[in-house]
Amino acid sequence: MTTLTTGSPDTRTYAEFGRPLWRRALFNREMAIIALLLAVVVAASVMVPKFATPVTLGYLLFDVTPILLIALAMAPVMITGDIDLSVGSMVGLSSVTLGLGTQMGLSVPVAGLIALLVGALGGLVNGLLVTRIGLPALAVTIGTLALYRGIAVGLLGTTAITQFDRWWTTLVKSKIGGSGIPTVMIVFVLLLAAFAIMLHFTPFGRGVFSIGLSKDAAVFSGVDAERTRLVLFVLSGLMAALAGIYYALYYNSARGDNATGMELQVIAAVVLGGVSVFGGRGALHGVVAGVLLIGVLSKALQLVNITSDVVSIITGVLLVLSVIAGSVLSWIQAKRLRPAAPPAKTS
Repeated sequence: MTTLTTGSPDTRTYAEFGRPLWRRALFNREMAIIALLLAVVVAASVMVPKFATPVTLGYLLFDVTPILLIALAMAPVMITGDIDLSVGSMVGLSSVTLGLGTQMGLSVPVAGLIALLVGALGGLVNGLLVTRIGLPALAVTIGTLALYRGIAVGLLGTTAITQFDRWWTTLVKSKIGGSGIPTVMIVFVLLLAAFAIMLHFTPFGRGVFSIGLSKDAAVFSGVDAERTRLVLFVLSGLMAALAGIYYALYYNSARGDNATGMELQVIAAVVLGGVSVFGGRGALHGVVAGVLLIGVLSKALQLVNITSDVVSIITGVLLVLSVIAGSVLSWIQAKRLRPAAPPAKTS
């Protein structure tokens, strides 16, 4: 929040913007996560054999792609103060939809379009329950988490569909030249640019932050809070469905239990990347850094034969420290920006 300070009856200054632009751009939570990511990458490159290779880079990016895709939409949802716990189940349901569509003879693009529509519909259901009926997002998405997962498992049972058009599976697994960077990263970068423009450079995005800071104040200033939140839930379902399509094609498997627990990985990465759990704060470059940080730690520890349980412990510790550090820094900043008491008048 911007704090107004009064230097004299005729002069007003905003203390938060009293610092130079470069200091405000560099000294924040997002840049701290980026710095930590770079430090971990350098340390892993030096200490972990075979980490700094194109092959490892490729597998790392392939693994985090679905989390990156979902995080793009989860970040604005959480900035408004909401949450969507159904995204992991939607990944499973959309992958099953893709598999059943191709099994019935539809092409991958047509089946994928149907899967995207299913994702948007699922997000719309979440959004309507939250915005029109007024139910808490946490309770609603816990319910739809179970609902969407149940539908996915019910459609396929314990079987898996593994017959997809080879051209599409090869395309999803392809890389850009000899760099090791997956071709799908091109799609991600385009989506990142679109979401960044929407969130940080449009009136709609400013409304997202306003809702997170104070819904009543946002409505009073002309923001359609209910419509904004509804759109964000639809986008969340849509991106989860896109991640489900990628998941099914990359692993060549459509199962009802695909991506079980992925919603927790996404939320952990988003919060680690600087999005406040209370809403009103966050930036996409921090979110991307948070996802990559968890992915780099996981891949580096796997290469030295450390189990996934240890990775979960480290991720949990980082998440707790991130939340605590954010609260402490906010308190310190608020204390520093608090206007000083005027000097007592002397007679």
